[in-house]
Amino acid sequence: MKEAHPPTVSTTLKACQLSAITAMLSAPNPAESSSSCTPWKILIYDQHTRSIISPLLSVSSLRALGVTLHLLLHSDREAIPDVPAVYFVTPTKENLERIARDCSRTLYKCARIHLASRLSRSQMEEFARLVVNTGGLPQIESVYDNYVDFVSLENGLFDLAVKESYVLYNHHRTDEHEMEAAMEGICAGLFSVVVTLGAVPIIRCGKGGAPEMVARKLSKMIGEHPTLLRRTTGGMASQHNRPVLIIMDRNMDLITPVQHVSTYQALVDDVLDHSANRVEFNVSSEGEKGANRGRGAPPPPVRKKLDVDPDADPFYRKHKFNPFPEAIESNGSELQDVSLRERQIRSKTSGADDNARGVDAPASTGADLATAVESLPVLLERKKKLEVHTSILQAVMNEVASRDVPQFYELETSLATGSYKNDPAKAKKDVLELVTDPSKGNVDDKIRLVIVYMLSAAAKNADVDEVANGMKDALDTRGSAISAGDNVSNSEGASRGILTKQDRIRLENGLRAIEYMKKIRSMQMIPSMSNIIQADDGTSYGGAASSDMLTSFMARATNQATGLLAKATDRLGTMMMGKIHKHHATIVVENICEMRPNTEDDDYLYLDPRVKGDVDVAALRNTVTRAPVREVVAFMIGGGCYGEYQNLQMVAKEGRNITYGATEIVDPCTFMNYLGKLV
Repeated sequence: MKEAHPPTVSTTLKACQLSAITAMLSAPNPAESSSSCTPWKILIYDQHTRSIISPLLSVSSLRALGVTLHLLLHSDREAIPDVPAVYFVTPTKENLERIARDCSRTLYKCARIHLASRLSRSQMEEFARLVVNTGGLPQIESVYDNYVDFVSLENGLFDLAVKESYVLYNHHRTDEHEMEAAMEGICAGLFSVVVTLGAVPIIRCGKGGAPEMVARKLSKMIGEHPTLLRRTTGGMASQHNRPVLIIMDRNMDLITPVQHVSTYQALVDDVLDHSANRVEFNVSSEGEKGANRGRGAPPPPVRKKLDVDPDADPFYRKHKFNPFPEAIESNGSELQDVSLRERQIRSKTSGADDNARGVDAPASTGADLATAVESLPVLLERKKKLEVHTSILQAVMNEVASRDVPQFYELETSLATGSYKNDPAKAKKDVLELVTDPSKGNVDDKIRLVIVYMLSAAAKNADVDEVANGMKDALDTRGSAISAGDNVSNSEGASRGILTKQDRIRLENGLRAIEYMKKIRSMQMIPSMSNIIQADDGTSYGGAASSDMLTSFMARATNQATGLLAKATDRLGTMMMGKIHKHHATIVVENICEMRPNTEDDDYLYLDPRVKGDVDVAALRNTVTRAPVREVVAFMIGGGCYGEYQNLQMVAKEGRNITYGATEIVDPCTFMNYLGKLV
């Protein structure tokens, strides 16, 4: 069994993984001369490894690497005996059996097998037996362990693609064998991260539970690796500047994954369908609207699918962490600037400038025209990307305004930061007033607010029951103006006092989620979350958003700004441009990075794979000058979210990089559904 070559020096985890996978696809056949070796190949992957490749390489990028076809392993595939196949799969029994069958049928010229994670000895022996018995051994050219078993969504963000991870780790029906297998899977994924970075980290984790179990397994696995401990080059490797891997448990903060957000990328993930950097939403069909107007039929919605690259898209890279109104304003101003420059270039090439001035002006030189022509395609590409964001911003704006999201965001932030600490009666009154208003929010919005209220205000169970029952009664009798999950208004349902079938299901699941939260809170299975979010008095988002700015955006984005959107702009401008508040994971990471005494830096375990046993942090502080933390990998067991990811960038100061990872990245409504499955 061979290992793939270690990654070249890169600055981010995503760059290191891309380098490793590119090397995998570019590797020539050592048995053939360069003149006879074909550059073309077929890529065979499974569902999981496809999710690994998708954010890294487009179809055109794969073709540039010589990949003519990319097919799923368990699909029906025709034989192409003249072309080699690169198998990039996870080492499961089913996958190995299918590869052995392909080899026995001689589907391809040869098989170069690259495994996303380590192939165990027992698996290797079973695979060898299969290919020998089926006669497929001559087809296998090479087998590599690649250690790239994680999904890099963007620079600084990855997950392990473990579906329903919070349910798996917290369900009472999960037995010891399943839990052990789950922890082994997390450990294998994090080991891939470590190998891909090419650096041995210091591991910090809370005591007990899943974080300690994973941390100790990972530390042992790194310590037993034959080459990793000797490696001194790589993406982050340095004896005096080692990365710190901080492993945390989702149960330490259950407010952040359900709380409403205010920044651009996090809002996209919250209110639209967003997965693997693809955004989907419904838009009305203007042409059919006019055709059906006389019959009173609503226009059929059109499903729009847009791919956005958080690293390659200049606008998204710059504004994804910014408050939503600021992103709107920047999109409008940049689009206006690009359009102006486009007009100037076009008029220069057509000679329209001179005619417009009405004077004799010297003709443009050939160099000027050549420069203008060369710059136009770049300008048009930038304009195209800005228009993509205009569509996305419009879709987010529709949801934010129709559901009055800023009001939920403001109240939840006040609850989580302790503004109601000395007035629990007012907290209950304000929450009850909002969740019983049929014109505010959808079913999911209201349930999320109740959960934040229960966790952050230290509300009594009787008060929680009163608020939850009030919400349920209001929804049963007056319905909801907005139907959850459909991105459409439900004004007819609200006026008739009914809920859609989908909303009824969401309400029942939400009530189960509230019951689960009450149960684990009463059993003290989660820490007290009062004041779990802290204000950062010295930092604000900066800039101001006014209703004029938002209204002008709406005028640019659509020719028929509705009264509802215009009415919402005032609240959006004032309520979503507030100060930054540090979430609990951010506080933990900052305390460890700054080595603050009497904080998590003292409480969390300190594991060094190069050293046997635990390290005493107190003794370390007194005897050794610890190197400043420059590289951090913050990992959340049980699911992460974009709100937490963007909040962590607060401690990504100059000279310090923060990479955020989780077992999976989930949106707030999905996480709330997970809670409902645990009753």
